[in-house]
Amino acid sequence: MKTFAFIDASNLFYGGEKSLGWKIDYKKLLGYLKEKYGAIEIFYFGGVEIHDFEYDYQKNETVPVKELEKHLSDILKNNGKNLSEAEILLIGRHLQRIRFYVHLDKFGYNLFMKPVKLYEKEDGTTKRKANCDVDMAFHLMKEKDNFNRAIILSGDGDFLPVLKYLKKTGKEVIILSRSERTAKEIKKFAGSNFKDFQYLRERLKMV
Repeated sequence: MKTFAFIDASNLFYGGEKSLGWKIDYKKLLGYLKEKYGAIEIFYFGGVEIHDFEYDYQKNETVPVKELEKHLSDILKNNGKNLSEAEILLIGRHLQRIRFYVHLDKFGYNLFMKPVKLYEKEDGTTKRKANCDVDMAFHLMKEKDNFNRAIILSGDGDFLPVLKYLKKTGKEVIILSRSERTAKEIKKFAGSNFKDFQYLRERLKMV
């Protein structure tokens, strides 16, 4: 059975390690998806802070993480003297995250990274957001003729119409997600094909 996996990072890993309670070894996760389900393509959807990196939405499907890594490194190297301590710490933190994505790329994940945008809220504060739901739904439909089974690492209820369509057209759909982050309608849809990600702690945690 030809199997593709689709990871909605913002939903599955919302709140980071503090929320999850343990650190994921992404090399182990990749190996698990290949060994357990025979996944041959693993798509990862997430957001990145780009700090004025020139990104063309019309030409690119994903932010090139290696180029962004160089861009952030150059900011710290060439303009560090003009930055506040807080700015240096922030860019440094974002650079670490980009280097993490570079490792995912090397492991074999297909990355689809979206720039984080700032949205002004009614109370005057700003919110950072990179909603990748539409991107992941698009690729589920785009790739539908290339797989027989889809492993969905997300519990977001917004995916239900796409998942119902895939099932109706004969695709097997397995949900691998954190129970507390999975919508009731997704659990009901998946039935016995819902697998709680937390049960993989001992197999996937970083040692």
